[in-house]
Amino acid sequence: MTFKLTELPYDLDALEPHVSARTLEFHYGKHHKGYVDKLNQNAAGTPYEDMALEEAIKESHKNDDTPVYNNASQAWNHTFFWDSMRPGVASRPGGSLSDMIDSQFGGLDAFRKQFKESAVGNFGSGWTWLVADEDTLAIVSTSNADSPLTTPTAPLITLDVWEHAYYLDYQNSRDKFVDAFLENLINWDFAEDNLEAYKTRRQLNV
Repeated sequence: MTFKLTELPYDLDALEPHVSARTLEFHYGKHHKGYVDKLNQNAAGTPYEDMALEEAIKESHKNDDTPVYNNASQAWNHTFFWDSMRPGVASRPGGSLSDMIDSQFGGLDAFRKQFKESAVGNFGSGWTWLVADEDTLAIVSTSNADSPLTTPTAPLITLDVWEHAYYLDYQNSRDKFVDAFLENLINWDFAEDNLEAYKTRRQLNV
């Protein structure tokens, strides 16, 4: 089995002017592809090469197999990040997700403020996530390749705050990139689908 580079869910220029085609060309075509290529190199001839990507992440994390874990997790994180954004008119959360954001964060504006503080304050390279934890939501930041997949929580949305995600467009202004994501790019439909899938898994106890 060979781990595959997932296709982008939109064209390279679909997120402009907030994320340029040039940024996506490098971010997806060089960085994301590089993680997948290194994962295949490190997993070759090991039990990991016959695993699904999420299983490989969890097993390599449990086994302290850092080269496999880092590249597998980064490959998964990037795919999740592409799906966390959508082109076109910005969406708004709906359904039970909207109700949870209102009750736990005090509304969408308050959520954006807390998410931005976490993303901007995430020192160095990493990711900022909205996760579901049983009947609650939480904003968490992880470093380097880490993600909620190795925890009991379920990721709903993520923002890549590695410098290569925004430097060509925003230079060192991470805060402007975070604003663009929260106000123009975030894919709330994707987050809602992830929340509903998490609720179903809990009901089925899987």
